[in-house]
Amino acid sequence: MKLRTVRAAVILGSLVALAVVGCATASKSPTIGTGDPVADRQRLMKNVGANWADIQNKVKAGAQDTVAVNAEALSLHAQRIPSLFPEGSLTDKSKAKPDIWQKWPEFQAAAKNLENRAATLRDQATAKDGAAVTATVGTFGRDACGACHTPFRVPPPQQQPAQPRS
Repeated sequence: MKLRTVRAAVILGSLVALAVVGCATASKSPTIGTGDPVADRQRLMKNVGANWADIQNKVKAGAQDTVAVNAEALSLHAQRIPSLFPEGSLTDKSKAKPDIWQKWPEFQAAAKNLENRAATLRDQATAKDGAAVTATVGTFGRDACGACHTPFRVPPPQQQPAQPRS
């Protein structure tokens, strides 16, 4: 009887030790970004803006077929957007409206819209369809970016024209 108890204790102790070692050495899933959702989303949106500006410059220069890499970046960034808006991440540094969390399905749909439109732009550029790229770029700001910014972002302050000196 004693041998049976000792054997059970050794097996149980080994399993506990294995579980503790496994938990202690398990790798954590890597986080992308700083862990500050407002700073991370602002950085991502600046990158979105830079890619969008590059797309516009390339189209103006007649290089429509070169925007595929920028459009791919926009599509990939759009996939991350909802994850950068956890509930409770509305701060004085954020330009997000509370409507994001009140209308979460619509917000997710707006991010998906950006992803899909950017993917379409990428595919048009890859196919070297310059006319389609130009047409898509012509409406992209309103239909892709604006679909989210208009309902879910506090508009930037309007710059007042300089007053003439008297």
